[in-house]
Amino acid sequence: MIGKTHKWLDKEVDLIKEKGLYRQLRTISPSGSSNKANVDGVEYLMASSNNYLGLAKDRRLVDTAIKTLKSYGVGSTGSRLTTGNTNLHKKLEKRIAAFKNDEAAIVFSSGYLANIGTLSSLAGKEDVILSDQLNHASIIDGCRLSHAKSIIYRHVDMEDLREKLIYSQHYKRKFIITDGVFSMDGNIAPLGEIKELAEKYGAYIIVDDAHSTGVLGKNGSGTADHLKVPVDVTVGTFSKAIGTQGGFVTGSRALINYLRNKARSFIFQTALPPSTIAATLKSIDIIESKLELQMELQQKVHLLRDELLEFGFDLRGGETPIFPIIIGNTNKTIDFSKRLEKEGIFAPAIRPPSVPKGESRIRLTIMATHTERDIQQISKAFYQVGKELEVI
Repeated sequence: MIGKTHKWLDKEVDLIKEKGLYRQLRTISPSGSSNKANVDGVEYLMASSNNYLGLAKDRRLVDTAIKTLKSYGVGSTGSRLTTGNTNLHKKLEKRIAAFKNDEAAIVFSSGYLANIGTLSSLAGKEDVILSDQLNHASIIDGCRLSHAKSIIYRHVDMEDLREKLIYSQHYKRKFIITDGVFSMDGNIAPLGEIKELAEKYGAYIIVDDAHSTGVLGKNGSGTADHLKVPVDVTVGTFSKAIGTQGGFVTGSRALINYLRNKARSFIFQTALPPSTIAATLKSIDIIESKLELQMELQQKVHLLRDELLEFGFDLRGGETPIFPIIIGNTNKTIDFSKRLEKEGIFAPAIRPPSVPKGESRIRLTIMATHTERDIQQISKAFYQVGKELEVI
């Protein structure tokens, strides 16, 4: 019985605590504003949310979800292949394919399921997957679940990717997979250079567009559109800028037909509830019709980025709303986050294994709904804490 041998588990947890890597859940309670969050009973200015366009609490999405709940009920009642496939699911797949300028799409219950389902079904034992060193955990797990050889290339290092493609020519199929925007560094993948290498060495390109969808490209359609580089497979999620829940894959009709029949995380998942699907459709309508959201987001990104760089912070990223402030030491990073909370800012410390050892950071994110006053409050708090801890 596991209960009789729990001491080894306690020891493992103690080791995690000794390394400063122990994680605890914070409780978020409802707040009237997407910019604010009640965390463990205290209200903070939210500076770490993936709700980039502020749509998660948009009244139009909420009203759409409520209306759909009354018609369809709370749950989806089954998998997409049994009782869970409504007319709304089919409508969203058609809509997201058009949004991504692709032939077809398939909707999963999360972005994580989309990645592991795509990679584990596309790549076989005679194939190879070349994966960027800083790809998301769902990509790493998808590679592990496939029977393909997995080769990691150094982060956005195109010469390293070239060498590993040359080494991999004996494999039947070659897949290059990369985040479009890297979730912890905020930088954009060099898709143009990846495309050149893929064409030269006969590889397929898979892009995880989780942090790009709704943020980059014309009408927020993502990394490929932003860089004007077509790719073979796009994986994404509705849980970031779109503000809802679920994942998707877009590509050719042949690809989508294949995944519908082969991706285990699609076949055996419970379908998303219709209310979530309806809210997602409404969100895409808003994103495509109100381009000011992306413009407002970019203005605030540049405003805060310029100030933090002027202060002297070790700042990564670029034109995306993800601002990694590199602190380095894990304990100092945790202290930095706690002091930010005293200043009314919620921006948790990010530590290994989420980031490499020695690169602990505050992952600051900006939303289109942040006001100029919010930006100034964030800037002032970072400057003050940075001086106190001698980070700047």
